[in-house]
Amino acid sequence: MSISYLSTTAQEAATDTILDIDLKVQAEKSPDLRKDHPKSHGLVWGEFKVEDNIPESLRVGVFAQPKTYPIWMRLSNASPAQKRGQLASDLDPDVRALAIKLLQVEGEKVLDDEQETQDFLLINHPVFFVRDAQGFANLTKASVGQANEEELRSLQPTFEVLKAITSKQVANPLLIQYWSTTPYQLGSQSIKFSVKPDQQDIPSSPPTSETYLREAVVEYLTEKGKDATFDFLVQLYVNDEKTPIEDPMQEWKEEDSPFIKLATIKIPAQKFDFEERKRLDEGLSFMAWHTLPEHAPLGSVNLARKKVYQEIVKARRKYAQHRIQEPQAYSSILDEPQ
Repeated sequence: MSISYLSTTAQEAATDTILDIDLKVQAEKSPDLRKDHPKSHGLVWGEFKVEDNIPESLRVGVFAQPKTYPIWMRLSNASPAQKRGQLASDLDPDVRALAIKLLQVEGEKVLDDEQETQDFLLINHPVFFVRDAQGFANLTKASVGQANEEELRSLQPTFEVLKAITSKQVANPLLIQYWSTTPYQLGSQSIKFSVKPDQQDIPSSPPTSETYLREAVVEYLTEKGKDATFDFLVQLYVNDEKTPIEDPMQEWKEEDSPFIKLATIKIPAQKFDFEERKRLDEGLSFMAWHTLPEHAPLGSVNLARKKVYQEIVKARRKYAQHRIQEPQAYSSILDEPQ
């Protein structure tokens, strides 16, 4: 199988296209919020316990020795704000996402904005919806009506994957499996990772609330007082045909690369649906590049994410800080839902 790679120039141009559009959309619709994944179903605390029987070859980075890390875990929808003051309904088809931030992680990180964290980002589907940064740029252009006919034609496989993801019925985001979709380093090896719950989601009667996913997490962790437990699993790179690094639209099948458990995630029963937690939720940033070098992201999509995510975070924090330091008149920023 032949694999084509974007040139450095093409990679940078595609990344800049994504960033330019994302910053404009963020400024128009949700300057204080994340451009993507703004709607949270909960920021919950828990622990990430590294197993003590990991194969020697996989004892790298945070998995180097048996250890329990405190974590924050955020559950979300992927869709950006529909317009100022209005997030997408949980009833709308969407990508559901999971972000994990390990705390008290020692060692120098790839980025220097957080000293002791390691982030893992996942969605509820085993493959990503674009192949590389150029596909990402084309999709971003399409989302604001700027893609030409050729770019739209190139996105047909992307639309098929998005249709598959958004057609999934999710009753409780604590009870579904998530995948990294893109590859990462594990020392000298390449991997993908997945988070799989001990209990499986069982959709019952069709939901009717626009915030039913947060309500499901509140019911599970707070009202019923249940713990949520997950396996943190990895798949190892085999070869470019079965487990390509530069095509995250191709699934790494379990028969080609079986899952290996490296850690257990436990989210204890807890209260989280209160304003102080929501403020912390909004203040945190989750990035694939918040990482030890041993777990560095791989591939064109992740390389684009590095610049885009950093700049989006910087923009929303700068906006919020500026509004506090130099308050503006209501009339100058139209600060109300449209």
